[in-house]
Amino acid sequence: MTNDFYCDEVLSGKTKVDIVHETENVLAYYHTRPFYEVHIVAIPKKHIPSLTNMEESDKGILFELMEVIQRVAADVEEKYGACRVITNLGRYQESKHLHWHIVSGPTR
Repeated sequence: MTNDFYCDEVLSGKTKVDIVHETENVLAYYHTRPFYEVHIVAIPKKHIPSLTNMEESDKGILFELMEVIQRVAADVEEKYGACRVITNLGRYQESKHLHWHIVSGPTR
């Protein structure tokens, strides 16, 4: 097992997730261990280590990922009145796979 929960568990199908939105290159789903009342994770289906460690050729996937994040965030904002969009880098990034959290409400 690597330090990549998203490739090892989610994208491999080992961990089943409740999908919010999916495209050819992006998956958004409810977090398996939510820290917020509403906690959605958006990931590229291709392994990209982080926002600061990506190839030039991955920028199209990043754009698609941002489109999905925008759509999901707009839905959360409309339903709950507010949301945050968060990514972590460096030692704050527990899983070394680019991912964004779309969250709303108090922490659990």
